[in-house]
Amino acid sequence: MPTRPLGDSDLHITPIGYGAWAIGGGDWQFGWGHQEDQDSIAAIHRALDLGMNWIDTAAIYGLGHSEEIVGKVLKERSRRAAGIGARSERPYVFTKCSMIWNEAREISRSLKADSLRRELEASLRRLQVETIDLYQIHWPNPDSDIEEGWSTLAKFKEEGKVRYIGVSNFSVEQMHRAQAIAPITSLQPPYSLVKPGVEQEILPFCQQNNIGVIVYSPMQSGLLTGAMTSERIANLADDDWRKSSSEFQEPRLSRNLKLVELLRQVGQSHGRSPGEVAIAWTLRHPAVTAAIVGGRSGKQVEGIIGAAQFRLTEEELRQIDGFLRENP
Repeated sequence: MPTRPLGDSDLHITPIGYGAWAIGGGDWQFGWGHQEDQDSIAAIHRALDLGMNWIDTAAIYGLGHSEEIVGKVLKERSRRAAGIGARSERPYVFTKCSMIWNEAREISRSLKADSLRRELEASLRRLQVETIDLYQIHWPNPDSDIEEGWSTLAKFKEEGKVRYIGVSNFSVEQMHRAQAIAPITSLQPPYSLVKPGVEQEILPFCQQNNIGVIVYSPMQSGLLTGAMTSERIANLADDDWRKSSSEFQEPRLSRNLKLVELLRQVGQSHGRSPGEVAIAWTLRHPAVTAAIVGGRSGKQVEGIIGAAQFRLTEEELRQIDGFLRENP
């Protein structure tokens, strides 16, 4: 699989990487319902075996559980390599901070230096690594503490506990404020055919400032995979956050499922799934370095891996853009 340089770093990452949000499981505010750990572990191994060279997670996913699963996979791959006398090529590990929880599993947000320090040490323990390749502020909340939070991440980099630092869900104005303190290696924004808003201001800013862009939810949290139906959505687990998302409810749902049918038609002639077409659409933008793609099983990973090298034709892009104009 080809790689691309990420912003101002020496990291060369594959166009798609494994996203570990859903494998955090259920029983928390932004959960995806029950998830078997063995399925999660198998999914990550399959993604890496197929060529992805980075994993994106966050401390908040599953309230630490996602990071623990990623840590187990890293250990397993290291042992596997040692068993055959091979060198262990660890994938890049990206994680995020600023969302914290208490014993009652209630979520809050902090960018205070002491809180971020506790988060970093906990993530290093769960991931079982000495250094995190990319450490990101998950959300710019509270806004008034952005300067303290970004200064703290810059200090972590100086200490060698993280290699590079990035932001997620920041506006251009908030990135300007961070840049005044230390360079931003990457931004992680939401970007999909359902939510293309960052094209207006944020992506051009990143392109002009050599800030790598790793987009999340390119398949709109599974909605554009081609596997989602009204019936399946109705039967989602009660602790699956998507059940209350406006994009999974009428009147948006019918429009989004109509879009999926167009993606299915476009993909058929190439032997690609609607999800792969949706991911490829985000990767066509020159500002986008890579896309985060989730998979709750090895089979799901196999259904999206083709997006890494699939390119849409100009005519297909016109078809899709026409739909977006007619169905805003």
